[in-house]
Amino acid sequence: MAMITKSLDKHIEITPGCKGGKPCIKGRRITVQNIVIWHEYMGKSVDEIATEYDLELADIYAALAYYFDYREELDREMDESIAFVNALRTKTPSKLKQKLQEQKPHATKD
Repeated sequence: MAMITKSLDKHIEITPGCKGGKPCIKGRRITVQNIVIWHEYMGKSVDEIATEYDLELADIYAALAYYFDYREELDREMDESIAFVNALRTKTPSKLKQKLQEQKPHATKD
């Protein structure tokens, strides 16, 4: 178990005050949650993520391993983030949507 922990320590770090203390790829501002969203939810392959973000494959696999070790906690945090964003959306109407509505030609009655 110590060897596995040391391996993850080489790739994943938690720095208070950086990204809200979320686990990140060591030396980068890419969170484990980012990796999970790109891979698990958006369907990007590990190779695509590595190429797009200039990461080592081991970084990505370590992030995924970390996620599966702490899945319940990280899923809860992601759900809370989504709920927070949705609450903000309901409180703050979209200015773009409002402008688009204003630009729509109004139907005229004949």
